[in-house]
Amino acid sequence: MAITAAQVKELREMTGAGMMDCKKALTATEGDMDKAVEWLREKGLATAQKKAGRIAAEGLCKTLVSEDEKNAVVVEVNAETDFVAKNEKFQNYVAEVACQALTTGAADIEAFMEEPWAADTSKTVKEALAAQIAVIGENMNIRRFTKVNEENGFVSSYIHMGGKIGVLVDVETDVINDGVKEMAKNLAMQVAALKPQYTNRSEISDEYIEHEKSILMSQIMNDPKESQKPQKVIEGIVNGRINKELKEICLLDQVYVKAEDGKQIVSKYVEQVAKENGANINIKGFVRYETGEGIEKKQENFAEEVAKQMGM
Repeated sequence: MAITAAQVKELREMTGAGMMDCKKALTATEGDMDKAVEWLREKGLATAQKKAGRIAAEGLCKTLVSEDEKNAVVVEVNAETDFVAKNEKFQNYVAEVACQALTTGAADIEAFMEEPWAADTSKTVKEALAAQIAVIGENMNIRRFTKVNEENGFVSSYIHMGGKIGVLVDVETDVINDGVKEMAKNLAMQVAALKPQYTNRSEISDEYIEHEKSILMSQIMNDPKESQKPQKVIEGIVNGRINKELKEICLLDQVYVKAEDGKQIVSKYVEQVAKENGANINIKGFVRYETGEGIEKKQENFAEEVAKQMGM
């Protein structure tokens, strides 16, 4: 089948691989995008794992925590331009969305959009949004929200860069004081900065581990020098690389960014704070929103550029 420039463009953005390598991968996999990503990873040609997409949309993330700190929500509302995102009317509107999301009974964004708007119950959330679009003069979208409840502890929140990133951290603890709250805030900042995918290794499936091992093994076998090493050495290399990856994607395994020695991992930091405050602390989870994550704001004419370079 014929491979299009648009397909090459998409694969390049997803993997960071070169254009010709992307074309080869798509040709070898008959245009199957997921298989092409795997093909590039196995050849060691992908510089990054499959991404959700470019971060390009504007808007704000907003967190809101109840007075007793047992309930919290993070919302994302998008706009077309950064200028509108900094507009006071838009910011006030996002704050109202967060207030409604904190108490909503809706299970998803579709149901949320159909419920009565708290500030004017004659309208639905969707209709109130349309009214805001008319006032502000720019297309807007309530994209998503996530609620967190913790009866046996509290929820900590953090907003980074004025709303570019919003984080909630779920802390189960039998002691709630300034020391424990500071720890939770530090972890929220860690999540914002280092973007972990999981809280701890128990959340990662065996299938994921085995899949990553197979990819790493393929990379080694495609390397003339590495592939000549004894099997036990190769297995050791694979396990070492897997452990390194898990330390990067699991919050509790990451190096704590404020560690004085630059070595203390997050789980040890939590244990230290628990001991200092006579507390039993369990970090149950986190939510991290980044404005525009996975949204392509506008279509660049990059496909045309690719086509010219590849003679398509």
